[in-house]
Amino acid sequence: MRSRRHAWLQHAVLIPAAALFAFPFYWLAVMATSRTSDIFSSPPRLVPGGEIVSNIERLTGSVDFLGAFANSVVVSVTATLLTVAIAALSGFVFAMYRFPGRDPLFAVLLLTMTLPTGVMLVPTFQIYADLGWLNTYLPLIVPGAASAFGIFWMRQAAREAVQYEVMEAARVDGAGFLRVFWHVALPALRPAVAGFTVFQFMWNWNEYLWPLLVLNDQEKYTLPVALQQLNGSHGTSDYPVVMAATLLATIPLIVLFLFFRRQVMSSATAGAVKG
Repeated sequence: MRSRRHAWLQHAVLIPAAALFAFPFYWLAVMATSRTSDIFSSPPRLVPGGEIVSNIERLTGSVDFLGAFANSVVVSVTATLLTVAIAALSGFVFAMYRFPGRDPLFAVLLLTMTLPTGVMLVPTFQIYADLGWLNTYLPLIVPGAASAFGIFWMRQAAREAVQYEVMEAARVDGAGFLRVFWHVALPALRPAVAGFTVFQFMWNWNEYLWPLLVLNDQEKYTLPVALQQLNGSHGTSDYPVVMAATLLATIPLIVLFLFFRRQVMSSATAGAVKG
């Protein structure tokens, strides 16, 4: 009886909380499918309209949405895969191997996380200007390839999930470093890798300031930079077009989260289970 009451109490709290968090996405869909007059009507219209096709046509006529969408996919996928691979390998090494200077090196790595992003913009921009990388995607991929946060994330996960005895058994069987990582460590790190992949992809997908600084060719614009042009071409009053663009730009993030949701939830609750 007590367990049933506890379950009812959980549902009574979680269902309104879920509705509260889901409402902004629903309201985004309502505005993306409506006209400007419908958005500002009183009382507000709370059901989706039938203007989504018209709004998307106006969107594609204002900016190169498909081109910017493809650019964002290329940059985000490439940068995410590279960052996750380096973070998983580095975190595994920091957690499971002992080598001279390991702890001081890791401390320096953590200190880099305290540097404000704004302080690094000018020197970083100058470095890539000297390399001739401006107006290419290299500055969007290379700087974040070694993520201090990602390495810390993977190190903590490896210390909890990877069994040292299993590693030693694999070595006795003749497995080298990469084979041990691929067959022993990576399966154990799968939830952490999935969680960090979602986080890193969202970061790369939504990045605005850095692409705005290093890209000056509109054909190479990523999605956030391209959508900023809507304020200039339509003004801030054409909310349905802006919201239609935002809705389309949000879909890949939702799909990615749904694809990795089990691993992400497992990663989020791993610490509580261990405790």
